[in-house]
Amino acid sequence: MNPQAPISQTPSPSDLREAVQAKYGEAARNARAGRASCCGDGCGGDDCCGGKDPITSSLYDAAQTAGLPAEALLASLGCGNPTMLASLEPGEVVLDLGSGGGIDVLLSARRVGPTGKAYGLDMTDDMLALARENQRRAGVENVEFLQGEIEAIPLPDKAVDVVISNCVINLSADKRQVLAEAFRVLRPGGRFAVSDVVVRGAMPEPLRRSVELWIGCVAGALEEGEYRRLLAEVGFEAIEVEPTRIYRAEDARDFLASAGVDAAAAEEVDGKVMSAFVRARKPGGSSAGVPA
Repeated sequence: MNPQAPISQTPSPSDLREAVQAKYGEAARNARAGRASCCGDGCGGDDCCGGKDPITSSLYDAAQTAGLPAEALLASLGCGNPTMLASLEPGEVVLDLGSGGGIDVLLSARRVGPTGKAYGLDMTDDMLALARENQRRAGVENVEFLQGEIEAIPLPDKAVDVVISNCVINLSADKRQVLAEAFRVLRPGGRFAVSDVVVRGAMPEPLRRSVELWIGCVAGALEEGEYRRLLAEVGFEAIEVEPTRIYRAEDARDFLASAGVDAAAAEEVDGKVMSAFVRARKPGGSSAGVPA
């Protein structure tokens, strides 16, 4: 299928998986060639879609990424910086869902130190190859990249202390299963601490029908109340949704046009789409390290 072609209904799980793999494989190849990508159409990072990509730009500062391969940052299609918000502690085990080129895994590995470990999980061959090369070049040993889908995490029960993710859960066609898997692999008292795109209010139907926006960042996003409900349904408590960026109509116009959606729809999404830090805790264990 053509991942950039709008379709007449919400993508099927198989179509969405195929489109995501194509999109993120392209992003990995772009990074190897020294080009960034953005949520919309694959044009580049901080200079994307006719201007700054409102979602992926300016998430990391130079001090934080010093010593990491440039390709790790170029391959990032995130909407936040979960490693700065997750209160990671030395010795913890962290899992990044949809780890891409590995930037958040490598940053997490620094935070948890040599007595901790950071796992990255991704389903895209090109991204995994890039992430492992970035790990080798960064000289980071307490990292392991796994191949698999975030709906079926290839780790045993109660294996990690913290689950992070950066603008990936919104891409899944079965978000409840993703959250249930995150709950399963967390130890009692473990933390769910992800950056994601979240919607407040109704989203115009043309956005919901666009594959290109599903594999970007917007159309697959959960409504805030639904996100909270699903987290509670699978067993999480202490659920919080903290906006980190709220997107205005002017942020969306070029982004929507690049995906083949009438730019007039930008007015309908004004203030309804946000990047947010979503956090929750698995009951039991110690609550130490959980943000207030």
